[in-house]
Amino acid sequence: MGQAIGELLPTAVGVALSPLSIVATVLMLLSPRGRVNGPAFLLGWIVGVVGVGAIVLLVASGAGAHDEGQPADWVSWLELLLGLSLLRIAFRQFRSRPHGDEEPVTPKWMGALDSFTPPKAAAAGVALSALNPKNLVLVVAGMAAVAQTGISTGDQIVALVVFAIVASIGVVTPIVIYFGLGDRAPELLERLRRWMTHNNAVIVAAILAVIAAKIIGDAISGLS
Repeated sequence: MGQAIGELLPTAVGVALSPLSIVATVLMLLSPRGRVNGPAFLLGWIVGVVGVGAIVLLVASGAGAHDEGQPADWVSWLELLLGLSLLRIAFRQFRSRPHGDEEPVTPKWMGALDSFTPPKAAAAGVALSALNPKNLVLVVAGMAAVAQTGISTGDQIVALVVFAIVASIGVVTPIVIYFGLGDRAPELLERLRRWMTHNNAVIVAAILAVIAAKIIGDAISGLS
């Protein structure tokens, strides 16, 4: 179990540090329906992470991710592919970073977040956690690493819960600020939003490059 937790932590932290998702959470919290949209977004986020994670564990376990005390070769090849995919995403993110006083480009859908209903907020949470390419690759990599340790089904469920908790820290933090700081929250959240928006590309690129290096290293070790 300890090995599985250690294997999943880097990718879970990578999911947690998702600037656009944190910005989306802040925008929903500052909207007229903030008190319900923020928690609804968090619920959708958790459902997305757990859903993808559970599917990966089921598929990996059924396909024999663990072979006689060692990770199966196909898992190592998958990790290599995922690591290279993360490097590609990191490179694209770094190239898209704003230069100097240039304003970062934000997705058009963010402009509609303040008009979202709670069901739409929950759907956005699912989309940003489970369908966002960066997070999807990280969840698959994290759960593949858990599956290859050969732990029991019960322990895999515990590992998935731990992964979901860690992966949700980034989204939970603005919600805690919103409900915990009262009148001081909007100013702090707005400052967080501006900083995350401006530094999104660099943050994501740096995180993904480090995690990709670890995943590729693990894949090479498993294949050698």
